[in-house]
Amino acid sequence: MTRRFVTVPSCLWFRCSCGMALSWLLPRSLLELARGLTRPGCGWALRRAASASASASAAPDFNSFVTRTNTCGELRSAHVGQEVTLYGWIQYQRQGLFLVLRDFQGLIQVIIPQDEAHSHVKNLLSNAPVESVVRVTGIVSPRPPGQENPKMPTGDIEVKAETAEVLNSCKKLPFEIKDFIKKSEALRMQYRYLDLRSFQLQYNLRLRSRVVMKMREYLCNLHGFVDVETPTLFKRTPGGAKEFLVPSREVGKFYCLPQSPQQFKQLLMVGGLDRYFQVARCYRDEGSRPDRQPEFTQIDIEMSFVDKAGIQKLVEGLLQYSWPEERGSISTPFPSMTYEEALADYGTDKPDTRFGMKIVSISDFLRRSNIQFIQNALSYPHGTVKAICIPQGVRYLKNKNLESLKESAKSKFNQEIVEIICRPDGSLKSLLTRFLDEKQQSQLVQALNMQVDDVVLLAAGEQKQVVRSQHYDLVLNGNEIGGGSIRIHSAEQQRFVLEEVLKEDSEVLSHLLEALELGAPPHGGIALGLDRLISLIVDAPSIRDVIAFPKSFRGRDLMGNAPDYVTPEELKPYHIQVSWPLEEKEAKKN
Repeated sequence: MTRRFVTVPSCLWFRCSCGMALSWLLPRSLLELARGLTRPGCGWALRRAASASASASAAPDFNSFVTRTNTCGELRSAHVGQEVTLYGWIQYQRQGLFLVLRDFQGLIQVIIPQDEAHSHVKNLLSNAPVESVVRVTGIVSPRPPGQENPKMPTGDIEVKAETAEVLNSCKKLPFEIKDFIKKSEALRMQYRYLDLRSFQLQYNLRLRSRVVMKMREYLCNLHGFVDVETPTLFKRTPGGAKEFLVPSREVGKFYCLPQSPQQFKQLLMVGGLDRYFQVARCYRDEGSRPDRQPEFTQIDIEMSFVDKAGIQKLVEGLLQYSWPEERGSISTPFPSMTYEEALADYGTDKPDTRFGMKIVSISDFLRRSNIQFIQNALSYPHGTVKAICIPQGVRYLKNKNLESLKESAKSKFNQEIVEIICRPDGSLKSLLTRFLDEKQQSQLVQALNMQVDDVVLLAAGEQKQVVRSQHYDLVLNGNEIGGGSIRIHSAEQQRFVLEEVLKEDSEVLSHLLEALELGAPPHGGIALGLDRLISLIVDAPSIRDVIAFPKSFRGRDLMGNAPDYVTPEELKPYHIQVSWPLEEKEAKKN
């Protein structure tokens, strides 16, 4: 069964098979509501539903339930003359004349009173350290002519303070709370609660929240999915990533933190739930890997009686519905390519199609050449010769870069690489030219569409054959952000794959195999990596910038210093003994 990939503009794409139109049925909850129109006494329920729908679409009220009247960032010229009570952090204070107050929504300039009647307010606000938390009550006024600040949304107004209170004074900070101030990532993570005050992290987390809420609306409200929480303590899953162990009070027995809810969502389909969804916490003990987290979040989805085209259409609609307006729009259906096409054209199963530079097969062109290493490669059943043309490559690839690339290809893949450079006069510079006459060189230039200063990298070898399955991936700008498959719902087939293909002990999954024998429906699903998706939407350099409290590169919590030591007494109920290294014994004592 072939695999196909689907993409959206700016390289969002998906592996799936043929695209077949799929219409969605009216969710059962809406059908029940419609039937309720004919029932006596349903008026209150309908009015309540309508009220809830109207309130959901209204702008959020950030000042409900609290003692402030407004947020700092919402004030505008329309508020001139109003008395307001604001709470926030002091961003900046200048010579006892004014300060800039900050909250999650923005900044406002506060004028410190200079008259004797308000001397107490002046002393409080003038002496409060930066990042102290204060309450200010005052009158909104227009700024004097010429003193407006067009760079601030609140730049046409200011608040003249009348009363104030320092709610919590701030001691000396380890770094300034400003986005343009450079801080090491280790320092940011050690004081993550301070880093969270930055406008960029505030924006990232609030956008993440909005996207997740829209996903919930689309899946649960529009298409009848059921949000189910699955267990965090489970057992080892064969294959896949390494899992975290959790000790139990039973001698020698351990739980595992699930690397995904895969088994549970399949069992929910066996249980007849039909459509499952979860914002799932997942865990993988992957050690020191760049831009990975030991705990992460995925949008986990499973459906019964679905094919790959149905999953494809679901995900397209889900992303289109939840995509933030300020990041433009995406159109559907997404472009697609097969697994074979992706490898043939880009050399990877998660290509970034923005850059073009497709790989070109020139096996037929060089089959009659006298170049020995090419003939050796083509003698294999699946031998091939491929090349990639880098436009204006001489500007970017110097001799040392080319040599480094060759060494890397040789050491990692046992692969020889030959470069071909197009000189300003149109002639070719390469070790291959002595084996090609002028006509053949001209044909090579045409085949690769080479221009002056282009660099072509050529390699020859045998193309590996892969096992095919009904899998599909979603890729955005060269990053895999989702993957899934149509599952095996036959116990016999699943046992064969475990034992004969994966070489795993099927007894570990005996509960799942037994469930598949008891009336399991055909089903399939997908999981979207929420952290990576959001990081790509906001152009964050790392997924750590879209997670409130991430772990470090080595999987440590630098703020709380976790993981940490525990005492032998704490380990005793779990029947575990630890051989402490000498230096760790001393650290534990201290």
